[in-house]
Amino acid sequence: MTPRVSDIVSTPAVFLDRDGTLIEDVGYVDRLERLQMYPFSVEAVRLLRRVGYAVVVVTNQAGVARGMVAETMVQATRDEIQRCLNTVGERLDGHYYCPHLADAPVAKYRRVCTCQKPQSGMVTRAARELDLDLTRSVVIGDRWSDVALAGATGSRGILVKTGYGASQALAPPAHVVADAVVDDLFQAVGWVLRELPRPASA
Repeated sequence: MTPRVSDIVSTPAVFLDRDGTLIEDVGYVDRLERLQMYPFSVEAVRLLRRVGYAVVVVTNQAGVARGMVAETMVQATRDEIQRCLNTVGERLDGHYYCPHLADAPVAKYRRVCTCQKPQSGMVTRAARELDLDLTRSVVIGDRWSDVALAGATGSRGILVKTGYGASQALAPPAHVVADAVVDDLFQAVGWVLRELPRPASA
């Protein structure tokens, strides 16, 4: 029987920052040899998708606007992350990046956009394209801008202490409050699974 529109429930998502959260922050990833997955990242994504979350990367890539990294390398990095996840039969549900800066040296990327975190453009686009329920979603990242993104989209926000997170945790902004501050992505996933309703049974 075809489900009624009213019976179709949008999927909650976990939106992951890339550098410093899913992969090590090594500066600009301008060649694949510099890409280092955290040892817990593949299992973290596997756990989230197995319980029913969509997993979506949302990442600012100002190196593109500065001419330090080609867009093709951002896409190659996405493909390599997918390859790592394929080893356990998993994948990302989406991958969105912002290559813009208001004062970008590369003219084609010079703009004031709505996709650069903490603005909501990448998340709202993902919600529209992937049919995601932002009110049941979570943003995880190593900067307060990731937590602010969660607040801007009605999602939960978790700060991890990998990447820039340890130093960020020492200076929380007055207007941004995290739902949790944890050591790394795997601990963040533990918090999600422990504190929030399981999507599969929602």
